[in-house]
Amino acid sequence: MTRGFLEKGVLAGLVFMTGFAVFIFALVLAEVAVRGGGALNAGFFLEEARDFGAAGGVRYQMEGTLLLMVGAAALGLPLALAGALFQTEYVDAPGLKRGLRLLVYSMNGVPTILFGLLGYLFFGITLGAGVSWLTGVLILAIMILPTIQVSVQEAIEALPEQYREAAGALGLSRWQVVRSIVLPHCLYGIVTGTLLGLARAAGETAAILFTATAFSGARFPEAMSDPVPTLQTHILVLAQEALNPRTIENAWGAGLVLLCLVFSLIALSLVFRGRLSMEFER
Repeated sequence: MTRGFLEKGVLAGLVFMTGFAVFIFALVLAEVAVRGGGALNAGFFLEEARDFGAAGGVRYQMEGTLLLMVGAAALGLPLALAGALFQTEYVDAPGLKRGLRLLVYSMNGVPTILFGLLGYLFFGITLGAGVSWLTGVLILAIMILPTIQVSVQEAIEALPEQYREAAGALGLSRWQVVRSIVLPHCLYGIVTGTLLGLARAAGETAAILFTATAFSGARFPEAMSDPVPTLQTHILVLAQEALNPRTIENAWGAGLVLLCLVFSLIALSLVFRGRLSMEFER
């Protein structure tokens, strides 16, 4: 009786906390949608910002954000894939595997501002890249590397062991197993990790604020040394310094655009993760 009562109490507490979290989340979404929805129209997506954000739209901010995201994923995915394959297919010592996994999880917990500072000192100053989209891409690639690698590694480790046993019975080498068995069957996991990495890159502000972005005077970069405008910087500057109500509304509108972008990437990652589960259940 006591155990049953305790279990019901714990369940009720979990339901309440989950419902409260969902309520807060929905409240934030509704607030952003109400405050920023009025700014959204065709011109908001196609025009450049003017008059300190009071007019125009976020065309170049969207292009700059997408450039940083895609560039970071293009650099981070091969490194994450190589790291995941090395840990799962080539490292046999359990202690080394645990150490590498701990290192990856530790990287995922490093404050983003530290990535920005250290990345700028190394890429921006030591290597001479300066405040540019290239510096931002390199920093974001390092930041999202653990997110992608953990997702890819989990997909590889979820691969049924009989696949590897069958490959071993056929006399395939480790690289042949990776090329013919692991990569094709973990494709959805790789895509899922990449999308989650893109979603994280889209939400980062501190790491790129002083290393890759410019609020005004910057358009789509023509050289590697050029800075880029981003939605994150645009929102931050307008929210902190703008006084015009129209400018504030545009800041909320830019926030809504960024939120929809992140949610779209997360939704796509869930779809591909579901496809991965279905693949393993066959």
